[in-house]
Amino acid sequence: MKSMVVYDSVSGNTKQIAEAIARGLGGDAKVYRSDVVDGTALKKVELLVIGSPTYGGKPTEAVALLMERIILTLPAGIKVAAFDTRLKSRFVRIFGFAADRIAASFRQKGAQVVGAEGFFVRGRTGPLEDGEWERASSWGTQLAR
Repeated sequence: MKSMVVYDSVSGNTKQIAEAIARGLGGDAKVYRSDVVDGTALKKVELLVIGSPTYGGKPTEAVALLMERIILTLPAGIKVAAFDTRLKSRFVRIFGFAADRIAASFRQKGAQVVGAEGFFVRGRTGPLEDGEWERASSWGTQLAR
């Protein structure tokens, strides 16, 4: 399955998760920063995995802008999965998470959403919680099935 993982990262944690997901996807999965992807890059992609750090319950502005650019031009039949990096704090849960909002946006536009997952960091700048890189790789493997 031809896959693309697209992310934005502020402290490098979301980038690490994106790379782990791509590793789990295997094959020719490509990883791109959100500011270098446009709708034409998606024409031959069967699975788009898109992720962002969670800020105020939302994805970063870069991911939101990417979604605006591509959401109406997604190829028919493309599958979409969303991920985010987040804190475990109870306070953060009040506002929600980026992955859920990304997935909801794609669902509203008729995309086939096949998953949404959050990966935990220690503090705003990280590092990743123990085992999260491996969990992201395993999630990528599940998505590839």
